[in-house]
Amino acid sequence: AKFRFESLYELVCDTSIDPSYFYGLAWICQHIHRLIVVNVNPQVYHAIAKLIKVQKNLKYFEWEDDYGLPTTGSDPYKEILLALEKKVDTINHLKLFFIYKDRTSQKVLPKFHKLKTLITDFGPFSEEQLKFFIYRDLEIFEIDYYELKAASIIIENSGGKLKKIFFVSSYELDDYINNFDDDSRIFIRRVYESCPLVEYLSLVFPPSKEHFNEFEKLLKICQNLKSLFLIIYMNEVEPEKKLLLENGEELLKILIRSAPTNLREIRFLYDVEFSLEALEEFLEKWRGRPILSILTCRPIYKEENYVKLINKYKNNGIIKDFRCESFMNVVNINFNI
Repeated sequence: AKFRFESLYELVCDTSIDPSYFYGLAWICQHIHRLIVVNVNPQVYHAIAKLIKVQKNLKYFEWEDDYGLPTTGSDPYKEILLALEKKVDTINHLKLFFIYKDRTSQKVLPKFHKLKTLITDFGPFSEEQLKFFIYRDLEIFEIDYYELKAASIIIENSGGKLKKIFFVSSYELDDYINNFDDDSRIFIRRVYESCPLVEYLSLVFPPSKEHFNEFEKLLKICQNLKSLFLIIYMNEVEPEKKLLLENGEELLKILIRSAPTNLREIRFLYDVEFSLEALEEFLEKWRGRPILSILTCRPIYKEENYVKLINKYKNNGIIKDFRCESFMNVVNINFNI
């Protein structure tokens, strides 16, 4: 049994377990490569930190706070972060979801210079602090769509290797977002300037002419794009149906003109809708391109005339699927169309 534990490669656990369990593992298991922790009890941080410290080749670390977690002071994750700091030369996948703010992360996070995957919350950091977050090998970056400015800084300082940029929020956009127009425009620009190799991309922006122009530039430059998640959001505006249809028509025209030939999947969310005529024109002009999958959560596409049109182009091999799913499925990047 001891031999089996000594060779343990992956550990998925939560912190409801007695601390003695983690101390015991730290004594036996020193070759864990993947460690995933769901945090429900702050009383075991020291034991978890001990387990992290003794690992000789920890590459993959995830930490997620449970929403019912009690508060534990002004710098609650200090022990965990200082233990992780000793592993910056081996960790290449880092996911941190902290409910509470802390002071140590701003010192530790910039040191993970070998990261290929980064998923965390940048809310606690100032613009000046974020300039020190430089990850030249970053390939996968997941962010909240309320943190566009922070994301733009990280992307600008990346090494041009980013292939996946996702939004990971599980809640709907329903609030006014400060500086949304400027931040979303800059975000698009940073992507096409710094990430020409990106393959999977989430974008959120208002349907202004300027933003559509920036989006079209991105399509022309980022020729490796395979999947797009487009969130068209009219900040603090309740759009009428006519405006939704205009947004949809313009978006489809841009995609026909400039979509890269590798594009195979598009997800649409919020303030965009396609008329039957605009959708048919788009699908007709998509002939000769790779078969396309489309995902949305607007129920209009379940209506009989839309279903008939969609089935026609499915049968013709133009689209693989056109599905109306729940909001949670649309935003879930792991949900396959």
